[in-house]
Amino acid sequence: MIPSAGEAVALHRKYGSSETIVEHCRTVAAVAGVLVGAFRARGVEVDERAVAAGAMLHDIGRSKVQTFMHGLEGAEIIQREGVDKEVVEIVRRHVGAGISPGEAKGLGLPPFDYIPRTLEERIVCFADKMVDSTRVRPFEKEVQRFVAKGHDVDRLRALKRSLEEELGEDPETLVLEKLKATP
Repeated sequence: MIPSAGEAVALHRKYGSSETIVEHCRTVAAVAGVLVGAFRARGVEVDERAVAAGAMLHDIGRSKVQTFMHGLEGAEIIQREGVDKEVVEIVRRHVGAGISPGEAKGLGLPPFDYIPRTLEERIVCFADKMVDSTRVRPFEKEVQRFVAKGHDVDRLRALKRSLEEELGEDPETLVLEKLKATP
């Protein structure tokens, strides 16, 4: 099952997500939708329904935990709800710019490659990095946040670069032109 936006909101409500989380997910879905449209306009096949559902559900795990574990928690929640595996993986792999198996072990996560690999996973992960709460913002703001927290900036930049190479243009610029950004 790939939930619609309304069904995703119903799942958020069922698991006690705050309105802020729901609105954040809606904003991430809007950013992801811009990217999906750009890829499809260039003839690139992308599962629009999986991206929309993944974007709407990517932070459902925050209803239970506010750490990096929210991706795993969210994936487990929606897997129990019978959500399609592709959407489960989008939710599981959206945290940071991905978490390698070695990093996962060090963080106490089950050993798994949490790095977004499919186009759909990368679109949602990137879209999430362009949204602070409910505000679309320049990607560089997230880079600065990663630097301040000591996270892997190279992997973050590689995420953007992979989308740019496949799209043939800067995904950040595309999003900022289509949606209002906060500096």
